Amino acid sequence: MAELEHIALTTKPSAKISYTFHGPTGTSSPALIVFLNGLGLPQAAWGPTIELLQENHKGAGLPAILTYDRFGQGQTTDSDPADEGAADPTHGHDCLEVVRDLRQLLSQITKDKLEISDLGSLPLVLVANSIGGALARLYAQEFPGTVAGLLLLDSVLANSDFVSIFPDPDAEGFDAGNLPSDITADGLRAARERTRRIFHPDNGSQEGLSRKNLRTLLPASDGPVLQGPNGHPFVTVVGHDFETFAENSSRMGLPQVYSLKYTNPYWHKYNEGLVKITVPERSKGPLIAPGAGHFIQQDNPNFVAQELGELLSKAL
Repeated sequence: MAELEHIALTTKPSAKISYTFHGPTGTSSPALIVFLNGLGLPQAAWGPTIELLQENHKGAGLPAILTYDRFGQGQTTDSDPADEGAADPTHGHDCLEVVRDLRQLLSQITKDKLEISDLGSLPLVLVANSIGGALARLYAQEFPGTVAGLLLLDSVLANSDFVSIFPDPDAEGFDAGNLPSDITADGLRAARERTRRIFHPDNGSQEGLSRKNLRTLLPASDGPVLQGPNGHPFVTVVGHDFETFAENSSRMGLPQVYSLKYTNPYWHKYNEGLVKITVPERSKGPLIAPGAGHFIQQDNPNFVAQELGELLSKAL
């Protein structure tokens, strides 16, 4: 693995971001693969995927590879300077602020490491998990024509409060008699309350990244259609294994039947929309990553490396 390095953004010189950079190998065309973390796992979690990708492409060559930890995450111990004085430090900045930081980071890295001054001329492939999926989409929207490929791994449900995945047993007109035999009104109340405490966008994050306005930034999973360097980007959408996710959720207090009945179908429908952010001939999925829960790169890095290799062959 590449050594961990640190860099200060010229736009935020009082703090440093940790990153790893793998230079290009072989005779591959100039491009950059960028791994985008979720809220849960830092950049180190991409290590097995990168090692497998490199092993699979020995002799064939790969573009440059970048991983990084956002402010306040993983090996980046500095907080976002923009959060200074925030009324609630757990909601100090939003996803657009992260995207602007990413743009600045890429600009500096490509100039320093690849001697490329015009970032807009360098095709990007974004590999993203969880909220990283929202960041990848927002980056491609904010900087059209720059992202050649996206691999979205269990992307966050950007337009959901998560609680509404489950029916509200206290809503007017609710009929408990219509529930499946293994679902109860009290069980739904418990599922909604557990979800509210953990996943609702009103809950902040240790790194200060707020999701409060994410539903406004990305109101639909199936649009807008993105623009890539040559028309539209190639997009591969991957979801979690239903059984594995349900088992993992049960260990966090949600009975498996509630994930199987409500969460999994809702998430799969969201992913069916995500494949439409490009043209049909450049989309793939939604796939299911065998044996993988929400953190697909951790549970099945071989699957991720294989899908990324295929995406690279098409996008670059």
